[in-house]
Amino acid sequence: MDRTEANSGTRPVSDRLRFDEAALERWMSEHVRGFRGPIEVRQFKGGQSNPTYRIDSPAGAYVLRRKPPGRLLPGAHAVDREYRVIAALGTQGFPVARVYGLCEDESAIGTAFYVMDMVEGCIFWEAQLPGLSREDRSAAFDSMNATIARLHGFDPVEIGLGDYGKPAGFVERQVARWSKQYLADVDAGRIEAMDRLVAWLEKHLPPDSGRSSVVHGDFRCDNMIFDAAAPTVRAVLDWELSTLGDPVSDFTYHLLMYRMPKNLFGGLAGVELQPLGIPSEEAYVTAYCRRTGREHLPNKDYLVVFNLFRLAAILHGIRGRIARGTASSSHAIETANKLEPLAELAWTETQKARLD
Repeated sequence: MDRTEANSGTRPVSDRLRFDEAALERWMSEHVRGFRGPIEVRQFKGGQSNPTYRIDSPAGAYVLRRKPPGRLLPGAHAVDREYRVIAALGTQGFPVARVYGLCEDESAIGTAFYVMDMVEGCIFWEAQLPGLSREDRSAAFDSMNATIARLHGFDPVEIGLGDYGKPAGFVERQVARWSKQYLADVDAGRIEAMDRLVAWLEKHLPPDSGRSSVVHGDFRCDNMIFDAAAPTVRAVLDWELSTLGDPVSDFTYHLLMYRMPKNLFGGLAGVELQPLGIPSEEAYVTAYCRRTGREHLPNKDYLVVFNLFRLAAILHGIRGRIARGTASSSHAIETANKLEPLAELAWTETQKARLD
């Protein structure tokens, strides 16, 4: 699957994900300052969890994110949490879309949703950032690094997110959460490598780091909009997995681009980086540590394994949604087919891990 072609742009709204557009127009007239109809609604191609739509109107373009219809796992698809974190970070000048309103009344269009600005720019679906010059690619990587470091520098209490999650015991809770979610989703079936990873992660669980910040949970290049005229991050997208937690775990997830091959989410493993202007993993880690006042990343190898497992568990959840008929992307099957290779890669990393 060509990830850029598969995920870029919009398409007509699928029959299963249609909603009452007139009801949305009425809601926006009441809650979005400066809005005026009529509206045209199209569905973004990308996205595996919360369906996302482009709303065009005479007043401008907007984006709607909603819970999918149908049977959902408890706690999943929390658009209210997405709205809250984006709103809080926006007041700090962090690069996110401006949000206009949250609707938790399911009678409006069938599920809870929120509306935000349509941020124009470029999304790269491969970590090589194709199409950029060597110099711009280097600058774009530096912008990503600076952006996640800035996120981890906010005091959650000071920006109104002190109760956004539990600050202590993050990794332990995350291992338990994703292990439980994997084991509970019987619709998706069991994977031998995943079963081995559940046991390995529990056995080698490190002590709590003692640090906590707002964490994005899915910080990848394809969850960012870059300025079309400059290699800088304009907006960070997809905050569904955000919470309070260990910033090193969040950054280590971002580092997975260096460990995964191109056929797994456009990774960089096996790519000659220097000619492309892409920093080495070591240099990228050093830049983050410098920006965040660290000397090193504690438990990095364990967290690489955990984050690969967590990503595999997310794909396992997509496979479950396919079985239940609630998958929002037309490319859900191709994405879910990466589950076994990703789980095997995670198990391979356990054999190389040097545990602190």
